Amino acid sequence: MKTDIQIAQEAKLLHIKEVAKRLNIEEEELDFYGKNKAKLSDELWERVKNNKSGKLVLVTAINPTPAGEGKTTTTVGLGQALGLLDKKAVIALREPSLGPCFGVKGGAAGGGYAQVVPMEDLNLHFTGDFHAITSANNLLAAMLDNHIQHGNKLGIDPRQVVWKRAVDMNDRVLRNIIVGLGGKTQGIPRQDGFVITVASEVMAILCLADDLSDLRDRLSKIIVAYTYEGNPVTADELKATGAMTALLKDALKPNLIQTLEHTPAIIHGGPFANIAHGCNSVIATRMALKLADIVVTEAGFGADLGAEKFLDIKCRKPDLNPDAIVLVATIRALKYNGGVSKSDLSTEDLDALQKGIVNLEKHIENLQQYNVPIVVTLNAFTTDTQAELDYVKEFCENLGCEFALSNVWAEGGKGGIELAKKVIYTLDNKQSNFTPLYDLNLSIKEKISTIATKIYGAEGVTFDSAVNKTIKKLEELGFDKLPICMAKTQYSFSDNPNLLGRPTGFTINVRDLYVSAGAGFIVAITGAVMTMPGLPKVPAAERIDVDENGVIVGLF
Repeated sequence: MKTDIQIAQEAKLLHIKEVAKRLNIEEEELDFYGKNKAKLSDELWERVKNNKSGKLVLVTAINPTPAGEGKTTTTVGLGQALGLLDKKAVIALREPSLGPCFGVKGGAAGGGYAQVVPMEDLNLHFTGDFHAITSANNLLAAMLDNHIQHGNKLGIDPRQVVWKRAVDMNDRVLRNIIVGLGGKTQGIPRQDGFVITVASEVMAILCLADDLSDLRDRLSKIIVAYTYEGNPVTADELKATGAMTALLKDALKPNLIQTLEHTPAIIHGGPFANIAHGCNSVIATRMALKLADIVVTEAGFGADLGAEKFLDIKCRKPDLNPDAIVLVATIRALKYNGGVSKSDLSTEDLDALQKGIVNLEKHIENLQQYNVPIVVTLNAFTTDTQAELDYVKEFCENLGCEFALSNVWAEGGKGGIELAKKVIYTLDNKQSNFTPLYDLNLSIKEKISTIATKIYGAEGVTFDSAVNKTIKKLEELGFDKLPICMAKTQYSFSDNPNLLGRPTGFTINVRDLYVSAGAGFIVAITGAVMTMPGLPKVPAAERIDVDENGVIVGLF
């Protein structure tokens, strides 16, 4: 059986200008990055911004397990299948981070015959967007410490610096560090740390900005520290806004590539969903909606994280209203949630399936709160039995969901025809009355509690004493009307990654909280989740190499 990277490297790619023609994009409206990649220009947006918007389909999933769910693979395969049904469709995805590429997951471009290509470029440096975001983040950090070194006119308290440096790599030893050692000329010694680039507020700002002007305005509002009197200090006060905007000017433009079947794919931005808001950029989604009749996008990890943030943060934009949601699961993952070990998932086990399907049930119930029609799809495995498939189908239909099998990993777009037809039927016959989960006028604690109880199923929320002080301060500063971005383990509805299925009787503990004033949300950190992940005992990087012909191997 061929690996994903072998399939991708054998693909015959069209020149990107030919892919663009499928969306009626002219050659002069592209900024080329070689033959297979291009950025979409501001001139294109000006031409299409008044077009009628297409339909927006969100792909999400149950909580991830070692058995795999295939959310990105489903997204890509669905886009390819819609093309086979003569629909003008485009895929809108996030860019992969180097963290998981070299960590646990390997590549993140879909899989099998449902991939976006060139997959090596996408997974590694791509068009340099992540490097620009990292550079802008670290420029601000450098200017902050430089200001303190040269007299500290703003009166910044070094003990209250909240802006961290960033690197797009899993590196646990950088979570908590001391900087400024080595003498007077080396800076002021203080405690510092790194976040992974996908958790940087600069990433969130780029993904939520409406345009260059809005990007600049949001960057200016970033809070980097507090003074000795407790007043916030912003990027604008450090005079960093202009230079950061210059670094991000080109990164703000969405990227166009293609799938294995030449379906257009707009790839832009890449915040994680367990520690950030987990969606591709607003600019890319809007562009896609003006270029196609159906836009298939995704949000990271399970629906309790990515979908919740897509719906409660990103879709508060007035022109972003999802028309349908595709919820992805596998028989194997459901049995894993039912207590079956990874080594035994290929054996039929209806009892375990019945126990584990409660995870899918809770995700369905959660999404139904948003009043958007749902299609449940199972990624097919050869080990799935008809009895298992029939059980899940009946279960989903009894909850009012459309249901379809998907075999896009093995068959590409052809394997997604059943799913695509269900999506088209849903778009044509079912009304979306999208409503966010909570009112922004609720207090910070009320909003956190709403997410914890209504989405996670928690009995309540506890707040560390330092968090209570932070909440009071944010209320005094007028930040209490912002949405909440929960940082939580992706493996469970709870903040304990070991509680699988549909846990009950638990509380969520918020151990840290801070405002991302430029992004426009409050981050609540729960449990043991980290904004700088670490590498596993055997990282994926160990199997990646370049052969004697310069071909990358082992990426996935």
